Amino acid sequence: MPMNFAPPIRKVHISRRHALRLIGGAVAAINRRGRASAATPSTMPSCIVRPEQTEGPYFVDEKLNRADIRSDPLDHLTRPGAPLRLEFQVSRVAGGACAPLDGAVVDVWHCDALGVYSDVRDAGFDTRGKKFLRGYRITDAKGVAQFLTIYPGWYAGRAVHIHFKIRSAISGARAREFTSQLYFDEAVTDQVFKEAPYSGKNGRRTRNDADFIFRHGGDQLLVTPTKDSLGYTVKFDIGVQLT
Repeated sequence: MPMNFAPPIRKVHISRRHALRLIGGAVAAINRRGRASAATPSTMPSCIVRPEQTEGPYFVDEKLNRADIRSDPLDHLTRPGAPLRLEFQVSRVAGGACAPLDGAVVDVWHCDALGVYSDVRDAGFDTRGKKFLRGYRITDAKGVAQFLTIYPGWYAGRAVHIHFKIRSAISGARAREFTSQLYFDEAVTDQVFKEAPYSGKNGRRTRNDADFIFRHGGDQLLVTPTKDSLGYTVKFDIGVQLT
């Protein structure tokens, strides 16, 4: 899957409702690109190429290289929620083969347990200046990038998800990028949301199969977190093409 040239990064301050309308109109084109580059088992024996999905309105290039993204770097207060250890295994796809992609930048950002994003202004909140639940890691020699975060919450119109972006370099004209989203097994989410602080927000209606973005390749981006004594763990394999 070709990684697009990285566009200039800028903060976007638009309402979530307006953003959802814009995203809906863009999904079909994005999905066509994802399907066109999906690999067959005969050409991709050792890694998985996933569909690209929309970036959405809330990507902010904070340049926070950190594994633990739960807190705000200014007040160091940890966002409450079920701990989630998230590991990306990134492979480079070339000539029908896969190899670990080291030195790639993996950005992660998502809402907190109550559906709030940091460093944005929305109809329901203004968190400009806060940087919780955002950060990036650089893949190691094995193509691995790891994060410690919390299980994401929900907000109206979307299923539970985490945004991620993979860049071949943090900046520069030759940097290429791939952007998509992770979705969560509904049975696991139902269990997580029975506990505080998630249980304090009622009325979740949009599940995976009703999410207009998930419908376009989301089943290939679905993860089933495993539970242990420390929280939950997700490991996600993905192959990308840089040329």
